[in-house]
Amino acid sequence: MATLCKPAVSVPQYVITMEDTLALARSLHADHPQLPLALRLIQNTGVTKRHIVQPIEDTLRHPGFEDRNMLYEAEAKARVPEVIERALGHAELRPADIDMIVYVSCTGFMMPSLTAWLINTMGFPGHTRQLPIAQLGCAAGGAAINRAHDFCRSYPGANVLIVACEFCSLCYQPTDLGVGSLLSNGLFGDAVAAAVVRGEGGTGIALERNGSHLVPDTIDWIAYSVRATGFHFLLDKRVPTTMEPLAPALRTIADQHGWDATGLDFYIIHAGGPRILDDLSHFLEVPPEAFRFSRGTLTEYGNIASAVVLDAVRRLFDEGGVADGARGIVAGFGPGITAEMALGRWTATGASVDTAMTGSRLVGRLERESGPSPVSEPVR
Repeated sequence: MATLCKPAVSVPQYVITMEDTLALARSLHADHPQLPLALRLIQNTGVTKRHIVQPIEDTLRHPGFEDRNMLYEAEAKARVPEVIERALGHAELRPADIDMIVYVSCTGFMMPSLTAWLINTMGFPGHTRQLPIAQLGCAAGGAAINRAHDFCRSYPGANVLIVACEFCSLCYQPTDLGVGSLLSNGLFGDAVAAAVVRGEGGTGIALERNGSHLVPDTIDWIAYSVRATGFHFLLDKRVPTTMEPLAPALRTIADQHGWDATGLDFYIIHAGGPRILDDLSHFLEVPPEAFRFSRGTLTEYGNIASAVVLDAVRRLFDEGGVADGARGIVAGFGPGITAEMALGRWTATGASVDTAMTGSRLVGRLERESGPSPVSEPVR
């Protein structure tokens, strides 16, 4: 049984509060005809503060896409390793025990992916599989958990490292003046998160089923326009209404597993905004308190894109977890409109296995099925 272990999360040192955001909007856009609406929408997010990788005065300047992307790479390399080390510690594993790295990010671009740099610098085996996911936006956190689950089902005993690296502030575009863009400027924050899905043993969410759902004819509701100045975020005013068509998808996957989506013990939901959580509470007929982990992330960090679900899982751990066998759902929402959903039970056994022996068996099987890695390292 693949188990999602406790995530590690890190946010940058620079902070912008709700009051700062409102003051900046009034100063920068004093003549905007829809400023009162934008201010009201920002206030309604409930985001008290966000963390960003640069001081606000540097964030507001736009030196060009090349410089922005260079900063993305530098910040990722500076911040990701420490978070990975903590996530491995939570899972009681070493880099040598990892069989695949799933790296998700939609706020910068690297090729080779950061996964190659991590393998070269952090002691991961040369045969470690790499799966970068760049275009699922906020849904990618859920997708990463699901692809890790799929891999562990295909290769029992495998261990997968998930990394989410989102520097949303590097996508700030001073020339984008639509209400959706102004709202985004007050909603998104920066964060790095990592977690391990253990193929055997571990404490956390034992994953049982996963699935995806795409709402038809919504591909332009959340999107990037890629221009010379970088990624321009496009947010349609209909996005807050998406829980009405997505709630049935959550009910369906629970029904397929013999569960009732209304009566689960924990809910880890992407906190895209307060309306998302409020509407899902209504359509799933669950109390608002059920989404306290997601709302905590939104309030303290803002929408941190693909890292939201991992931070919400961390908050579940920090609360002390739930009873052994408690049932729950994890769901990430993003462009498409896409939902990535997973069902699992809490396991608090903390059972450990001989990871070196498990790794040796796994490498042997992978090489029999795929052929030997050209740069294979011995499992230590």
